[in-house]
Amino acid sequence: MMSSSQAVSAAAIREISSGTNDSTTLISKHNSGKPVEKEVILQRVYVDGDISEESIMETIWSMEDFRAQYTGWQLISQNDKKIVFQKEINDISPLLKTNGYFGLSDDGTLTIFNGRPSESHIIQSFFQLDIKKLEGRTQKKLYDGIKISDKKHYNDVLETFKMYTK
Repeated sequence: MMSSSQAVSAAAIREISSGTNDSTTLISKHNSGKPVEKEVILQRVYVDGDISEESIMETIWSMEDFRAQYTGWQLISQNDKKIVFQKEINDISPLLKTNGYFGLSDDGTLTIFNGRPSESHIIQSFFQLDIKKLEGRTQKKLYDGIKISDKKHYNDVLETFKMYTK
């Protein structure tokens, strides 16, 4: 059982929302012994720009324990109902790993598609290519779609085609 000095009240959470971040002070100032329920949103930002969100309900008894649970996450916002944390992930998103393809849009822009380029669901566009400078085999690869396998491949493809920008 937690002591009342370890508990965080709703007033303490409101104080955090207004900018006070010293959880030790808040815990000692607000010791009602009642837990606080909050929705916690975890945002993961990938190198390809994709952002995934996970929503969980948390019962907060101790701000120290709560913050320790999210070490490495950046606090983005909070209010009476939710707290949003964000973390940059040094990798491509799960979507690109499973179904991402580089290809060309109709105007010759290097684009990432969800599926093969012929399926035309664009995820992200980069820069317009001078297609005349590409050899035929490379053009065909782009029209068919180049499967994205990992972060290194993602970066290699972008670097390779930068020299063909218009």
